[in-house]
Amino acid sequence: MYGCGNNEILISKVLKDQRNKVFLCTKFSNVRGENGEFLGVNGKPEYVHKACEKSLQRLGVDCIDLYYQHRVDSTIPIEDTVKAMAELVEKGKVKYIGLSEYSADILRRAHKVHPIAAVQIEYSPWSLDIELKKACEKLGVTIIAYSPIGRGILSGRYKSINDFEPNDIHRYLPHFMGDNFTKNLDLVKEIEKIAEKEGVTASQICLAWVMAQGENIVAIPATKKIKYLEENVHAANVNLNTKELSKIRKIIDSIEVAGLKYPEEHLT
Repeated sequence: MYGCGNNEILISKVLKDQRNKVFLCTKFSNVRGENGEFLGVNGKPEYVHKACEKSLQRLGVDCIDLYYQHRVDSTIPIEDTVKAMAELVEKGKVKYIGLSEYSADILRRAHKVHPIAAVQIEYSPWSLDIELKKACEKLGVTIIAYSPIGRGILSGRYKSINDFEPNDIHRYLPHFMGDNFTKNLDLVKEIEKIAEKEGVTASQICLAWVMAQGENIVAIPATKKIKYLEENVHAANVNLNTKELSKIRKIIDSIEVAGLKYPEEHLT
């Protein structure tokens, strides 16, 4: 799905000799043209099968461990889409199925058709979905927390919109636009204080806090640099006690995050 499928081709080169060491996940539903232009979301059963076949070919594998529907197709009942995904499991082309950016209600409906193994959502000290989290816990669904460091802002490395390159996606996200950026730095400053006291980085505090929210939560921070990858890995060694976790939660609850997660036109 990402890079018009080129990311899967790149991954296939790594998988050749290490397939048994990797838990392989990929997605479908966002449709793009030859030039990468967004054409919409497709959750039709026939497209589910077609997209999976193309992913298998690009990845050079016979089976995908976890197959996500990336976004809901409002024109197709989720039950129909999940039924098609379940057929992929029956055929041995997919081991587990997952959803990305779904509401608790849609998750419950989907789970009645076939067990949902994982739900991918943005989850961090500044992005919480309590209802969905509770639904996942009740159904035994793993939460895959993307952007657990608040798309990088909670690391403390960004103090101004000018810290981002001219074509950086952050410049187009409401959280980072205008006065919203300045207001959202209030939460960053508080997390930095805790990090300094603990002798770790703000990123590590965020990751440790996210992972402490439940045994069913897996954080997947993104990075382009080895030094930050290593920093993120070491967050697993940061143990926050009950008092510290409670303090962070109180700070989160006391500071309102400014701006929407995505531009309004992307929410319709």
